[in-house]
This record gives sequence, structure tokens and C-alpha cells, in this order.
Amino acid sequence: MNDATSPNPGAEDTDEEKANEEKVNEEKVNGAELPAGEFAAWLAGMQAAIRGEQESDVPCGACTACCTSSQFVRIEPDETETLAHIPNELLFPAPRAPRGHVLMGYDERGHCPMLVDGKCSIYAHRPRTCRAYDCRIFPATGVEVDADDDTKVAIGLQSRRWRFSFPTDRDRVAHEATRAAAASLRERDDAPLNATGLAVLAIESGDSSVVHGEDTSPPKTTSRSPTLEES
Repeated sequence: MNDATSPNPGAEDTDEEKANEEKVNEEKVNGAELPAGEFAAWLAGMQAAIRGEQESDVPCGACTACCTSSQFVRIEPDETETLAHIPNELLFPAPRAPRGHVLMGYDERGHCPMLVDGKCSIYAHRPRTCRAYDCRIFPATGVEVDADDDTKVAIGLQSRRWRFSFPTDRDRVAHEATRAAAASLRERDDAPLNATGLAVLAIESGDSSVVHGEDTSPPKTTSRSPTLEES
């Protein structure tokens, strides 16, 4: 309860609200296993999402882990609808990116400023990065998003709930190839510095011949896939 004589009116309520929010989020991500779908079909869809050909189809439910984990969201200049719905003061130029590319940061809690009452307030106009994001990239590649970053614990907990199915040899081979790609990329001098970048690149460079029936060469690590920028 707030007290007019308290040196910080509202502090107790704020602390209580934060504790309740953390408890709710923990309950969301510590639940039962989640079906992630057949691996080869998911991989083909994820690769298409990375190329910008479609959106990711993620059954998020009530989870907001990716929205509350201190992530920078890249927005490109052609995303005019998105930019029109985000206050300019929340945006700043994206480092080492072409002119017009910006990042949206997060608040003191590590939350996306567009997350209001546990929901995206601009969902219909959300950035392309958010439309492509899928935390199943971590179990798919064997990359632990929170191994060296305690701000990504919620994503790590949620991602470890996913369970892919492997009804055919195609699914199993594609999974093995994707994990092998991640392991190989880790050893490269030009490997991405963060877990998300590594996982996305491994998805891109997985055995596409298994998924699409064609031969491909592993991409360079200069790929500009739409990914969340880790802090």
C-alpha cells in the first residue's frame, strides 16, 4: 500500500507488480513440453521466414519471453507502417548498418516499450524482425541462448520446452545437418558473436538439399537476416 509519508510513493506497489510479473512469466516458461512440429517442414518454413518470404508461425500462447529479454529490434527503412506506430524517441541508428536502418531498444526492465499489459500494442504493425523471430531456432541448432547471457533466461527456458518430431529420415537428416552447421560455425573466426546470430546462420546454412532437394553452399556470415540484436 502506498503511504503519503513514504520516501518513494508507489515503490512498494512497483516492486510487488514486478515480482508478480516475474512469477507469471516464470510459470509461462516452466510448463510442460510443447510440440514444435515436424522438423523438416518447420526448417523449410523458418528458412523462408529468414529470407522474408513469409512470417514465422509460432504458437506463442501467453509467452512474452522474447519481448522481455533486453533485445534490440532492427527496423528497416521500408517498414513505413511499423515506423509510423513507434515514437521516434525510441529509435536510434543501427550500428554498422546502411542509412535509415534503426534499432528499437528496451526499458529499464529489459522489456520492449511496445509491450503493454503483457501484449504487443502494435501487433498488426510489428517489425519484420518480430514477424520472423522463432525461439525454436535454439533447440533446432543446439545453441543455448542463455549460456553466457542471463538476460535471455526466459527465452532459454521457453526454447527448451519445444520438442520436434522426426517421422521420416528426411526430418532426422535435416536436424543432424542443422546441428552440424551450428557446431561448424562456432569454430569459424568470423562466427557471429551472439547466440541468435549463430542460430539463424546455422538455419540458413543447414542442409537445404534435404529440405528443398537442391544443392547449396553454406552462406557467408555476412548474412543480413532479420534477427533480434542481443544486448
